[in-house]
Amino acid sequence: MDDQNKNLLLATALSMVVILVWFLLFPPPEPVEDPNAPVVTETDTPLSPDGVATAPRAAPVAGATPVAKDPAAASADTTEAPRLPLDAARLEGSISLTGGRIDDLRLKDYHKELSPESPIVQLLDPVGSTNPYYALFGWAPGNGLAFEDVPGANTPWTVESGTSLGTGSPVTLRWDSPAGLVFRRTISVDEDFMFSVTQTVENAGAATVSLAPYGVLARHGEPGDLKNFFVLFEGALQMSDGILEQTKYKNIPDLEVVPAEGTQATVQRVQDTGWIGFTDHYWMAALIPDAGTPFKSVVKYDARRDIYQTEAVLPTVQLAPGETREVSSKLFAGAKEWETIRAYQKAGIDRFLDSIDWGWFFFLTKPIFAVLHWLNLHIGNMGLAIIALTLLLKAVLFPLAYKSYASMAKMKELQPEMEKIKERAGGDREKLQKEMMGLYKKEKVNPAAGCLPILLQIPIFFSLYKVIFVTLELRHANFFGPFNDLSAPDPTSIYNLFGLLPWGAPDPQSILALVFIGILPLLLGISMWLQQKLNPAPADPTQQMIFAWMPWVFMFMLGGFASGLVVYWITNNVITFTQQYLIMRSHGYSPDIMGNIKASVKKKDKEQVKK
Repeated sequence: MDDQNKNLLLATALSMVVILVWFLLFPPPEPVEDPNAPVVTETDTPLSPDGVATAPRAAPVAGATPVAKDPAAASADTTEAPRLPLDAARLEGSISLTGGRIDDLRLKDYHKELSPESPIVQLLDPVGSTNPYYALFGWAPGNGLAFEDVPGANTPWTVESGTSLGTGSPVTLRWDSPAGLVFRRTISVDEDFMFSVTQTVENAGAATVSLAPYGVLARHGEPGDLKNFFVLFEGALQMSDGILEQTKYKNIPDLEVVPAEGTQATVQRVQDTGWIGFTDHYWMAALIPDAGTPFKSVVKYDARRDIYQTEAVLPTVQLAPGETREVSSKLFAGAKEWETIRAYQKAGIDRFLDSIDWGWFFFLTKPIFAVLHWLNLHIGNMGLAIIALTLLLKAVLFPLAYKSYASMAKMKELQPEMEKIKERAGGDREKLQKEMMGLYKKEKVNPAAGCLPILLQIPIFFSLYKVIFVTLELRHANFFGPFNDLSAPDPTSIYNLFGLLPWGAPDPQSILALVFIGILPLLLGISMWLQQKLNPAPADPTQQMIFAWMPWVFMFMLGGFASGLVVYWITNNVITFTQQYLIMRSHGYSPDIMGNIKASVKKKDKEQVKK
């Protein structure tokens, strides 16, 4: 086996191994709970028996008598509760006046399926629906107060001002406590997905009281559309003073029990900036206290009621008679659009862009997506933007590719001399190796140079795969004709001759879809096959077989990948073929493509005759 074929075989095998076992060898790191972390004991969270998220309890003031747990039964169904309409620039839904929950929210710009007739995406759902998911704000009681003295999940709020929440049209809710406190909650929403919630409490009583403002995001059960694919993170996010922690949904029930929280939980103390919430594939909800406000960040799980919950509990305040306090925070509930998230980060929300799962290769995925997004904005077609991005990547790697292909052409020139060395060495492998190394040194040839471009393409390939899979901008992104969702596999199929026959393609999840592949995977296999024909087939029969099967194995293996990724690979193959052909010609070696194709066909014919 000559050294050039060894290098080609090594590079090919390495590429296939990486693609097949990458996900097994390099899974994302799992969050580890520190068993030596100090136990927080200054708060206590009651467990409501009624299937609604429970409110945290305020930290007790020194010397105060501990407050009893909430005895009230929270309402288990708010679908029939009085509601305040919500109609903003990009959001619609309603707010329940029972508890003042933001629990009915839909995204105007996004449909569940490709068809514009399909329902728009429902992000938040009230208790009583199939998958309850909602935001709840309030005050936890401290010294001098009981749970019935502060607003909770059942509190009957009234509308003090405003008739409908919309962009530029805030609303204010009011509730008068039996303890002589007057609570107000002013809610506004911007032109995208950010709510501002200002909570005010006025002490009209005769005694000093203490209480703590909080925000809660609660999700009953795991999301119905959970992908459970390891390349994508879905679960709870905690950004605490510049440190981002991720806890997958499946790992939240396995958290250690924190006695102060009364259930499985993880607790972080944020001193300056942070946020906490739940992220799904394309959507997210997050609680964001104002920068500079310390708060307790909690992820917890109520096993009895199967509720996943995140909390942001702000410091306890003391309120003297006649005094008024005001606390502001934000709630993001919407789509993880790169430009929108980046704008919020520039406005002061630390590391908000990291709510998008960039993965281990973030140093590649972030700039790759930024360039892809810029190209898409200027070209107006995501498929063409992927092709343009591939051209740019190949241009950046061209100096290395040139050296590699030049080295391969030089190796072709040395082929006769290498054959002579093999004849002289016979079975003496040590002599063969020594003379080969001497020849390489004399001719200044690096036999491993051909592997370098392939090795460099591997992280780029996986970074682009990550970008295409996780970013919202690729969802339902159009290319042309039937290719109207580059985040999904090729919708065409041999089964119906790519739409020419009057029946549909197999279901993408079926076994038939693996066999009856689409036109893009076919083009991928053909482009790889043509690329092989730049060089004669290896003399070794085993190598011949591997190289002969490789394009078609890749064709079926990548048939179920996102069509945007296959477009990238086809473009990459075409550019690589062109570069290699021209560089070989410039070094005096003229690839006989048709001759190599005919030779491979003749070999097959001879094998058939022998059989």
